[in-house]
Amino acid sequence: MRTIHYKDIVQKVSVICQEANYDLGEDVVHAFKTAMKNEASEIGKDILGQLIENANIATTERVPMCQDTGVSVFIVELGQDCHIDGGNLNEAINEGVKKGYEEGYLRHSIVDHPITRKKSLGYNTPSIIHVEIVPGDQLIIHMSAKGGGSENMSTLKMLKPSDGLQGIKNFILETVRTAGPNACPPLVVGVGIGGNFEKCAYLAKKSLFRPIGVRSHLEEIAVLEAELMEEINKLGIGPQGMGGSTTALDVKIEIAPCHIAALPVAINLNCHASRHKEITL
Repeated sequence: MRTIHYKDIVQKVSVICQEANYDLGEDVVHAFKTAMKNEASEIGKDILGQLIENANIATTERVPMCQDTGVSVFIVELGQDCHIDGGNLNEAINEGVKKGYEEGYLRHSIVDHPITRKKSLGYNTPSIIHVEIVPGDQLIIHMSAKGGGSENMSTLKMLKPSDGLQGIKNFILETVRTAGPNACPPLVVGVGIGGNFEKCAYLAKKSLFRPIGVRSHLEEIAVLEAELMEEINKLGIGPQGMGGSTTALDVKIEIAPCHIAALPVAINLNCHASRHKEITL
């Protein structure tokens, strides 16, 4: 059994919370540059150029790239031969988020009560933490600083099996069309298909952690991702909704087995600030 210390998790998590907000991933910046070359609209090209400049300023000056520094979402791969010493895993992650957001002067975006809107005093906690038990003795922590605007435009629908593949495509395209400029395009479109009500929502979220440009390992799903990417970019919404041929930077799909009577589909939109980091302990 391998031991990982609570304080090491706190320190590592605090660092990636700041890095996620300051340093946009190379996959996203590369996608901006590629889209800029191919964008049909001059306004769209200009906006993509501004997004690249904004990312550079954030990295150079160590300031967040967006005023919405997001809800901290974690997907944790916890090796079954790994032991946490000095405290529990959830507390370590939340303490790391508090430390990272406080010391990094990052906005706190959490309210303690969803109806009264009482402001949290927990420095952007509690985080959303999903834990998967995996073989081995490593602890891998994937973190995303997920913005609220694109989350608000995300959807879930329990389709009927008879709706089939065309029904899935129609639902995805209609979700992106309805979101329009409100989700801050260009988007990364995360899709979960199958499982049940909560499982497909998790799959949609999990898909967003896959780097831009990396297709599904399942051939038929990879083909569907590419097809939907093309169809979404024909909608004409464009960067920041100002028109153009770059509405999405990528489409990600995860699937799971489901009930014979069900076809759940969840769509989790991510704005252009697709912020994700990973650490291995």
